Amino acid sequence: MADAKYRTPKGTNDVLPEDHQYQTYIKKAVRHRCRQAGFKRIDTPIFEKTEVFERGIGSHTDIVEKELFMVGSHHRDPDEGDFALRPELTAGICRAYIEHAMHMLPQPVEFYAIGPCFRHDRPQKGRYRQFHQFDLEVIGLSDPSLDAQLIHVINKIFGDLKIRDQLTMQMNNIGSADNRKAYVAALKDYFIGKERNLPELDRSRLTTNPLRLLDSKEEDTQILLKKAPTLAQFIDDASKTYHETVLEYLNELGAEFEENPGLVRGLDYYNQTVFEYWDIKTRGKNAVGGGGRYDPLIEMLGGQPTPGIGFAGGIERIIWQMKEAGIKVPNKDQVDVFVAQLGPDAKKKCLKLISQLRDLGVHTLGALGEASLKSQMRLADKFEARYTLLLGQMEVKSGSIILRDMQAGKQKEMKFEEAIPAVTKLLGESKLDTYTMKDHFSEQDED
Repeated sequence: MADAKYRTPKGTNDVLPEDHQYQTYIKKAVRHRCRQAGFKRIDTPIFEKTEVFERGIGSHTDIVEKELFMVGSHHRDPDEGDFALRPELTAGICRAYIEHAMHMLPQPVEFYAIGPCFRHDRPQKGRYRQFHQFDLEVIGLSDPSLDAQLIHVINKIFGDLKIRDQLTMQMNNIGSADNRKAYVAALKDYFIGKERNLPELDRSRLTTNPLRLLDSKEEDTQILLKKAPTLAQFIDDASKTYHETVLEYLNELGAEFEENPGLVRGLDYYNQTVFEYWDIKTRGKNAVGGGGRYDPLIEMLGGQPTPGIGFAGGIERIIWQMKEAGIKVPNKDQVDVFVAQLGPDAKKKCLKLISQLRDLGVHTLGALGEASLKSQMRLADKFEARYTLLLGQMEVKSGSIILRDMQAGKQKEMKFEEAIPAVTKLLGESKLDTYTMKDHFSEQDED
């Protein structure tokens, strides 16, 4: 590694071309499956009023207490208040739903989003300060079939990416806010006199967000929880019936899941259905994504009571899973043809040739610098070009060009005007990278 003066900030990464190939592939799978299911793309600003996250996610969650990236603006304009970079996408999308009166649209409204999120957390393996998510939201209707359909779309995406069999889907029913209120009271009662046996972090959670004790990674906490009341004891009949129906529909769709009574998810806005996709080996340590129903959220943000359910997947973690599985994604950045030339006349002729090849969908490099033909051929090798076209001073005079097959090490001379048909035939029609603007519009959101 070069001894660079400046480096990426702690907990961030440059997305280099190799990982972009994975990102593009993942986005393609997300777009394809979302369009099939009637989802439309939305993008919200990467920063919002801090209150959007405090009210939506919960002021006593880890995200708001420890992880929000604050954006300074109030010292310039005190009336503007505080802003924070988004730690997740759901709260901003729900704010947009309210702001643009989307309750007037046919319900449910289905959105998908892809973009960066930010958490000022202690960076560790698989956890970054800037990371990318894809996000699916279904807002405006509560129905067990929507929960099942959303999960089915996600299963299809993970299936397309060939990692579904490396994941286990964990599910739980966390009931309504009233159910959880009664349960939290019982949990606090149970822990009276036992606080000193809790690790420090869990002791503070007991006062601020007791439900988080259920998915604590601390052994002492888990031992104490064995005799504690369970959330299931406090869930009302309507909520149980809803959950059983979701599971019935999932079975109908052939979706595999594990019921996990300890799964609560860390955000205040969830109710009823919650689910996460875990690495089959490391379990909850490397979840690639999760979500659930958030019927209270839009009202928390000042809208009318409006049900919703969503999911967010971590793109970096998905790439890691794909690499673990040895999945190679198509490399569309290969160099098909390198055009080597010598002398000003040859260079002039090559510029047009390069442009014509590119327009036909041939990935073409060339007419670079003034180096000898021999060193240009070495460069073509380094770029792993499949074919090289050579045009020296002799060839310019005779109106010819040399076509060299770099893998076979063979070459032949031909008339200059025959070069383009020869190259396109060798590559094959189906391999040419062409598009019209019409195609491009139908394949929107390329980023």
